Amino acid sequence: MPSRRTFLAGSTAALGLTATATAAPVARAAPGATAPADAPGTRQPNLVVVLADDLGYGELGAYGQKLITTPRLDRLAAEGLRFTDAYSTAAVCAPSRGSLLTGLHTGHATVRANPSSGGQGSLTAADTTFAQVLKARGYRTAVIGKWGFGPEAPGQDSHPAARGFEEFYGYIDHGHAHQYYPEYLWHNDVKEPIPANAGGAKAVYAPDLLERRALEFIDDHAAEPFLLLLTPNVPHAPSDVPDTGAYAARPWSAADKGHAAQVSYFDALVGKVVDRLRALGLERDTVLLVTSDNGPHEEGGVNPDLFDANGPLRGYKRNLYEGGVRIPLVAWGPGRVRPGTTDRPTPLTDVLPTLAELGGAPAPADVDGLSAAPLLAGSPDAARHGHLYWFRDELGVTSRANAQDAKRATWLAEAVRRENWKAVRFAPERDHALPDAKWQVELYDLAADPGETRDVAATYPARAAELVALMRASWKDPYPRTGFGTRLTLPALAVPGEAFTVTATLDNGSPRPWTTAALGLAAPAGWTVTATSPAAAQQLPAGARLTASWQVTPPADATPATAWTLTAEGTALAPGGPVRYPAKGTVPTPPPPPTRDSYLSDLAWISATNGWGPVERDASNGKNAAGDGPPISFGGTSYPKGLGVHAPSDIAYHLGGTAVRFTALVGIDDFSAKQSALGATRARVYGDGRLLLTTPTLTAAGGPVAVDLDVRGVRVLRLVVEDANDRTSFDHTSWALARVTVA
Repeated sequence: MPSRRTFLAGSTAALGLTATATAAPVARAAPGATAPADAPGTRQPNLVVVLADDLGYGELGAYGQKLITTPRLDRLAAEGLRFTDAYSTAAVCAPSRGSLLTGLHTGHATVRANPSSGGQGSLTAADTTFAQVLKARGYRTAVIGKWGFGPEAPGQDSHPAARGFEEFYGYIDHGHAHQYYPEYLWHNDVKEPIPANAGGAKAVYAPDLLERRALEFIDDHAAEPFLLLLTPNVPHAPSDVPDTGAYAARPWSAADKGHAAQVSYFDALVGKVVDRLRALGLERDTVLLVTSDNGPHEEGGVNPDLFDANGPLRGYKRNLYEGGVRIPLVAWGPGRVRPGTTDRPTPLTDVLPTLAELGGAPAPADVDGLSAAPLLAGSPDAARHGHLYWFRDELGVTSRANAQDAKRATWLAEAVRRENWKAVRFAPERDHALPDAKWQVELYDLAADPGETRDVAATYPARAAELVALMRASWKDPYPRTGFGTRLTLPALAVPGEAFTVTATLDNGSPRPWTTAALGLAAPAGWTVTATSPAAAQQLPAGARLTASWQVTPPADATPATAWTLTAEGTALAPGGPVRYPAKGTVPTPPPPPTRDSYLSDLAWISATNGWGPVERDASNGKNAAGDGPPISFGGTSYPKGLGVHAPSDIAYHLGGTAVRFTALVGIDDFSAKQSALGATRARVYGDGRLLLTTPTLTAAGGPVAVDLDVRGVRVLRLVVEDANDRTSFDHTSWALARVTVA
């Protein structure tokens, strides 16, 4: 059987209308086995990115660390390329990791804040990650460790599988990743229990499990190009580690001993990855990047100043000063990465285009990153950024970070670096649209003052104004994206025996043309598929789109209330070789329509998506499952029947044309109001895709809105709740007495 790489090298055919074949399992290579027959350095390189959690700029020996030993990383820095001016794209983890994956800085990215700060904590279907980019060129892809983007559930757009990773093992949720001895970890879309850690026991150290899975992935795919994103949660607080080792006798606090041991654990983990690559003969066929998501933390009793964790820089995690965002970055790859040191300002947005160029894959043209691949190869001609941008929206406070910010740690903040000038500004109100004159602006000359000790904004007001203008220009909300890869459009419902239309698009969102583009569709066995448009194009210029459509008919005896998977696949020949972009979607066959007057909480829905937690029936508790909370109440009046949701939410019901009237009360309920007065949402009701109602902005103070709609003839009823003030953490909303009357 040809390997996936060999297959892609010779095929640009469209997917036929048959079930997709399942690849035969790859035999695991023994650690001492040699891998491919290709001459070293000639095949597509394996790509490994190892991302530490809260590792400061000064916490490696190669960056000046004196107390913590990191011999493996120091050796990689000596053998590879060490970046002195590398930057995370945010001062906390979720937005930094989102930007790393998508190549968009925090003025454009979907994820711009940690979930706990009220910002969006999920990737979306519009986000293209470097895993999707490389998977299209035949790479086997895995993320092992902390993912950090909710919700903690399979089958949603923010899950690693939906964002291009074939293999996932670790933590989905941001908060879950703070546990070093968890009772479960996720393996793809399944929770795998760790019985030895039940009841708070500390028997199995999760980073050990992550290490084992990462090495297994390398073994499994040694014979084909692979992408591994390894994201252990060390050295994030708490300072849990099985053994403090060489630091046990130091006159430090337990937290500091544990932290130092975590950094050394990370060093050893990277060393084991390198050892496995060498054992398999892959070191000359691999490019390895090692970095961190933001500056050093001070949580759980850790004293970053003991270790000089930020080196000569000002600030810590949560600060937009250099210590909060400048990070270690080492690139290693014998024969592929030229050893040395570079002071090129390099944000982690550059990872996506760099990996794409190394792997011969097209990348979206509308990302903010620039490829550093020429720099890795030793060329002085790598493109440089005109400026770098950061945004902060953070409610968490730690003492040192707050002191560096002059007690402005919870203020909105922005920063820009252009050449050696750095501006940081703070908004006294949590409103990004606040006029520039109300922001407090600071300016630093990093060439003369890398520690940002002297604010020279008053000396150079014109320079400060220029950088403020760059901040304004760097922010787009929302940031419209050019399509990239395959998108599949399905109806809300597949009625057995009735034909419906499926549309797919293949977007060349890259900067270079593709040829021999084609689209195909695979449907479940027994379904009929008939093309209704051409599905191929000899040329697909940069920015162009190929669209195809099909009539699809499920069999008359298709099982009701079942989600069915359809797969569109776009293929083309890109300048670096053939690419293949699959897009899966599900369309449900409906449950039976109501035959009598019914509350929606008693009906099965067709589909339900929710911004946080499950959709609750007869409950009003923003975190817990249905049935475990109090009845819904507005203004002290309780209602026994309802649906609790959290914006953004979208619930669809099959009425089948049998109902004549839909009534409800919708608003922010008393439970949510007790948590915060900041919630604001807007509800919409659709009938068969037609907008029937849009409510005014819903707040706890304004009370619920009564809904009374004529729904005669409506087959699919959708209830949608949207955030209305960019503060989704407080947007628990309820539909009380949601009821349909049947003719």
